[in-house]
Amino acid sequence: MNIFEKIKFYTAFISAKFIEKALQICKKQATSLPGMVATKIDNSFLHNISGYSKKEIITVTGTNGKTTTSGILAAILKSSGASVVHNQKGANMPQGIASALASGVSLFKKSDYFVLENDEAYLSKIYDDIKADYLVVTNLFRDQLDRYGELETTARKIRTAIDKNPNLKVVLNADDPMLHSLYTKNTLTYGFEDINMVDINPETHSAKENVYCQCSLPLNYTKSFYAHIGHYYCSCGYSRKVPDVAASAKVYKDKAELTVKYDGKSYTFIVNIPGLYNVYNALAAIAMGLLLKISPDKIQNALDRFQSVFGRAERIEVKGKPVFIQLIKNPVGASEVIRTISNNNKSGLLIAINDEYADGRDVSWLWDTDFEALASYENTIYVSGKRAYDMALRLKYAGFNENNIKVIQDVKAAVIGALESLPENQTLNILPTYTALLYMQEFLKKL
Repeated sequence: MNIFEKIKFYTAFISAKFIEKALQICKKQATSLPGMVATKIDNSFLHNISGYSKKEIITVTGTNGKTTTSGILAAILKSSGASVVHNQKGANMPQGIASALASGVSLFKKSDYFVLENDEAYLSKIYDDIKADYLVVTNLFRDQLDRYGELETTARKIRTAIDKNPNLKVVLNADDPMLHSLYTKNTLTYGFEDINMVDINPETHSAKENVYCQCSLPLNYTKSFYAHIGHYYCSCGYSRKVPDVAASAKVYKDKAELTVKYDGKSYTFIVNIPGLYNVYNALAAIAMGLLLKISPDKIQNALDRFQSVFGRAERIEVKGKPVFIQLIKNPVGASEVIRTISNNNKSGLLIAINDEYADGRDVSWLWDTDFEALASYENTIYVSGKRAYDMALRLKYAGFNENNIKVIQDVKAAVIGALESLPENQTLNILPTYTALLYMQEFLKKL
């Protein structure tokens, strides 16, 4: 950078720090505004600040699991003794990433790693400024069609980003056939050879895409884990690649046991977060950790200490009562979340649906979600948010007793009502969309 560029960068950096501090004093969220100001002052801010990583810049994208995967990976790197800058609040568009980097970077000391969760639609734009070393792709599911379009469109956007950096190392989920167009000469894959659901309903009714081979014939499956994730093949000879990091799993209600094979060695890991989808997230982070030659004991130490990011399978206490929060935003993710709670009638349930830009304006995905799996639920279900009545209608057609559906559009009032009616020794499950989750983050700890 010349002297003029340095002045612009330092001005942008200090301004972002100042705005972040001011927002914290005012007890406001600081996910995007500091980055917005920084990039206005210096339009090369992301490029310039990316130079503050000494070792590797690791990016994570995909429909579901970005936040949890990048969170576990950041924990693994920190467990190895490395310094890590990570957009842990989940703001994954350019301005949010700029905010996170401005917050985490020290002006006079470089960090070892950047771990950056990236929105699929903005990945190519981010790669214009940041030259990543690794890209982890978790999966591709139908999500926010008004923003992303069809899955092939999303895959093309990611591919465009990959093609901007021929030296990029790509880490892919081998069990997702929607990722076949993302393979490069520098690809490592991870996947499951077998999964045993121990005390969770083994049947999945997640919305399954009609997935086709490159030859245009429909794919077949020898094993189907959920949605279109599994062991696939085509009569033309195309099939799932044997993953470089191959695992088997026993999945319990609150944890999972993974046996992972890589580079001729076998390791066992315990993952203390619920849900098959989180088992995949953990494996993606473990694969990346092994690729970076981090020892298995350091990886397990990180898994033991990892705490779920707000709203992603997070357990907290509100007004002395246990609350379990799981973000929902598309049919597959929501159906798998429902599977984790479907066998537990001794719990409260609140579903909060908004339709802001960050949620997706189109809420037709509710009709592709397996709410029927909760049809035997006997307690009152609270529904809230701007599209509360759409959610209530969906539950009615899923077979719920209308007298057990209580609509309170104001999210805070709904949470208070659900907590007050919650019997002793029960947990309140809250399933919010993204902006409803952000709103709850502002008031839950104050109740």
